[in-house]
Formats: sequence, structure tokens, C-alpha cells
Amino acid sequence: MNAELSIAHLIAQASVLVQIIMGVLILASVVSWAVIVSKRQLLSRTRQASEKFEERFWSGGNLADLYESVARNKDEGGLVPIFSAGFEEYKRQQGAGPAVDSDDAIAAVQRQMRVTQVREVEKLEGGLALLATIGSTSPYVGLFGTVWGIMNAFIGIGNMKQASLAVVAPGIAEALIATAMGLFAAIPAVIAFNFFTRSVESLETQYHTFSEEMIGIIERGLRTGKS
Repeated sequence: MNAELSIAHLIAQASVLVQIIMGVLILASVVSWAVIVSKRQLLSRTRQASEKFEERFWSGGNLADLYESVARNKDEGGLVPIFSAGFEEYKRQQGAGPAVDSDDAIAAVQRQMRVTQVREVEKLEGGLALLATIGSTSPYVGLFGTVWGIMNAFIGIGNMKQASLAVVAPGIAEALIATAMGLFAAIPAVIAFNFFTRSVESLETQYHTFSEEMIGIIERGLRTGKS
């Protein structure tokens, strides 16, 4: 490749505004990949923890014993904090004595589990809005850099009495690099956003299903007075 047409040379020769735009797009790409890596790890860890806990939950045994075994891990996320919130409210309602209406007690347990579920989903959704923003705006930012660079190239051509492809090519090429950088930042962000959104929705469904099933167990416990 001709040294004058190398990407590094073209970026170095670009106008200050185009260079700033390229820098912003590179920064957006770095931030996007940082979010992608951290979000991938979080979702994978949460899914594994939830599946492991659900196996233990349905393996039988006393809910109180299960709570004691996972109480120290309820800050890790997933189903554990949802279960812990429900069970703690369940024990509070039981400790209130027989005067407490079972329907009110069940509603209180549902409320605590629902609030905790919303918080857990919000944790999973953190960073998705940033990926969506990068994915949707980066191509336009790159296009703006391209338009600006091409405009400057044509202004330069207009100031020349004669213009050849060798003269025009560098200016057009450096402008198109901005569009390429915009797509480079946007495409992984859009793909990751769609993938993570589906993963979060899947986990949210798992949380909701588990909550409903646990409410059924707690409802029987409150009505029969058994733990």
C-alpha cells in the first residue's frame, strides 16, 4: 500500500474536526467493548447461579434450611435475593401471629419479591442503554465526519486548476475512514444489545416463574401454619 494512502497517514492528514470525530468513535468502541465484556460475564454468572439455586430449591428440603445455606450469598444476584426477600417477609408474617390475614400476608410477600425482582432486572439492564446509544448514533457521527471531510476535499479541488485521481483520492479516503469507524463502533454494540436484551428477558421470565411458584408454596404454608 502507498504510504500516502495508509490508514495511519490518512488519519494524521485529516482535518482537526475529522480527527476529533475519529477519536470519539474510537473511544465509543472501547467503551462499548468494555460494557460487552462485563455484561457478558455478569449475565453468564447470574444465569449459572440461578440455575444452580433452582436445582437446590426443587431438590426438596425445608425452606428455612435452604435460606440459612444461601443467606450469605443473597447479594450475588439472581434467584437467591428474590427467594431471600420472600422468605424473610414470610417469616415476619408468621411471627406476627394468627391475627394476620393470610391474604394480606401473601400480598406482602409478593410485594417484597416483586420489588427485589425489579432491582435484579435493573442490575442486568445496566449498560444496555449505553450500547443502544452507541449503536444508533455512531454511524451518524461517522457520516458527519465523512461529509465534512468530503466537503473539505472538494473545496481543495475547487482551488486547483487541474485535479487528478491521485490528488482527489487521499481526501476522499480520509473522509470515508470516519464512516468505517462509525460502523466499527456501531455493529458490535447493536449485536450485543440485541443478544443481551434477549438474555435479560429470559432471566426476567425465569425470575417471574420462580416467584409465582414460590408464592404458591408460601401460600400453602401460611394457610396451614407450617414452615
